[in-house]
Amino acid sequence: MIKSSGAALPQPGEGMRGEGGHIGYLLRQAAAGQHLRMERALADLGVTPPQFVVLTMLAAYPGHSNADLARLALLTPQTVSVIVANLKKASLVEARPHASHGRIVQLQLSAKGEDLLTQSKARVRELEARMLEGLSVAEEQTIRRWLARQAAGQD
Repeated sequence: MIKSSGAALPQPGEGMRGEGGHIGYLLRQAAAGQHLRMERALADLGVTPPQFVVLTMLAAYPGHSNADLARLALLTPQTVSVIVANLKKASLVEARPHASHGRIVQLQLSAKGEDLLTQSKARVRELEARMLEGLSVAEEQTIRRWLARQAAGQD
């Protein structure tokens, strides 16, 4: 059995959890922090961060299937199926059969879903604005470009 050294664990941003840490860990830590802030900001609206992502992707790319949404939202198809079922139950998403593929169902936001997404996006934009405070437009653009390159697998 491994025993604790008794030393205090570093807080986010300290020690190996700070600037000297591995960049991959820092990205994961930052993503986890943002996820928690989103959970708190959206809680009273009854929206979880994964639901927010699915609603956002559905608004940006309407008419896609659950499988497409899973790829766009970086979630498993099983997770998206549960999310979509809950969103349908809440009348936030509407489903219609695909014109030529009988087994494919196309999804779109309902008016109620659009309203909820508008409220949710306003809160998430506030979080993002706070996250970017103190950065110049050029610095923000550099970060965005780098993150997009990393997501695309471009070194």
